[in-house]
Amino acid sequence: MLHEELIRRDAAAIAGVEKLRFFPATMKSGSGAHLTALDGRDYLDLTATWTAAGLGYGHPRVAAAVTEVLRGQPGAGLSIMHEPAVLLAERLLALAPGQGDRRVYLGHAGSDACDVALRCARHATGKRKIVAFNHSYHGGFGVAQAVSGVLVEGGAQVDPDAVFVPYPNPLRPHKGTVAESVADALAQVETALAGGDVAVVVVEPILADGGLVVPPPGFLAQLAELVHRFDTLLMIDEVKVGLARTGRMHAYEHDAVTPDIVCFGKSLGGGLPIGAAVGPAWVLDAPSASALLTMAGNPVCATAALAVLDELEEQDYASRAASLGAYFAERLRDLMAGGGVQGGRSAGYIGDVRGHGLYIGLELVLDRDTAAIASDMTRKVIYRMWQLGVTVFSVGENVLEITPPLVITRADIDTAIGVIDQAICDVADGAVNDAEVAAYSGW
Repeated sequence: MLHEELIRRDAAAIAGVEKLRFFPATMKSGSGAHLTALDGRDYLDLTATWTAAGLGYGHPRVAAAVTEVLRGQPGAGLSIMHEPAVLLAERLLALAPGQGDRRVYLGHAGSDACDVALRCARHATGKRKIVAFNHSYHGGFGVAQAVSGVLVEGGAQVDPDAVFVPYPNPLRPHKGTVAESVADALAQVETALAGGDVAVVVVEPILADGGLVVPPPGFLAQLAELVHRFDTLLMIDEVKVGLARTGRMHAYEHDAVTPDIVCFGKSLGGGLPIGAAVGPAWVLDAPSASALLTMAGNPVCATAALAVLDELEEQDYASRAASLGAYFAERLRDLMAGGGVQGGRSAGYIGDVRGHGLYIGLELVLDRDTAAIASDMTRKVIYRMWQLGVTVFSVGENVLEITPPLVITRADIDTAIGVIDQAICDVADGAVNDAEVAAYSGW
């Protein structure tokens, strides 16, 4: 009864503009890679709350650090200096490679970190154009939202000076072959840069909410070389995929790229809201007092972020993500090859398995030969997985975004594989009807 009552109260009180629901989950607590519902049922979580809970739920190191600083907060960072913010900024400067005099903007989330970085790039260069990619996502408001392809395609107001170019998709090339798609995307970027009025090129190292697209090897390196040849700023958005998740501390390291500006968020706070942009001082230092969020860089969230970074580095979570991610992907590819316990029936609906580390996309299709997108099936598979005790979200129209907390175990992964296999087969057999998922259609 508590479950149904909370659903009713949520509908009556929480604004719809901030809801992206895939199933009627009503959780009361979490620990590690597991969530506990109001009725006491345990759920294995493959979302990490869109990667924000990178170290899982209730991590003891983060909880202890936050509890201690809460006993005597030294104000916030807007008009009063305090050590946690300075320590975090110094730590991020050391963590993110770069040259010259640099600064760190501390904010509330990846959204404002990206927004501030983009606005500062315009001010510093005196140029207006921003080159971004189709189906990209950089934030939920401001300039960051206005240059997010997945949002402007969904109806958000597009920035009048944004230039969108295709993001190369190895499974679904937008122009001929994969190589031709890469060449075309780079050619479109070069055309924009040749005008001399581009302030910054912003890119995700993996296209996240647009469908978890891993670019062809070398694409980011070629893009970086092109951008820097035109003496333009390259901004890489690591908000969702950074900080050890892909098996490297930074996802852009897979292509040996060094950005001019890099943005962090989500898992940086260990479940608390914080974001950061690291970039040249000549970009982020001016205009003074132009990015004023009263509690940005507050000591509680900054302390949580320091604890997160300590844990990630000391326990080498990047290597852990690489190893467990390889195992998870191997098990998924075994399903794709017909190795599931449901008689291999799920294989025909799995069109692709891709990703790095514990950032894995499972693309569902209606037919392997035609790769026809299974959008309706995807919604129902997510719903069915929730019914079976595993939570997962989707990106694009038909991609299960598998981003478990980095503390997930091999036993958890084995459990997840069995549920994915069963859920696909159950949905194919009609176990979930349209009415059940009507109110929980996600994107």
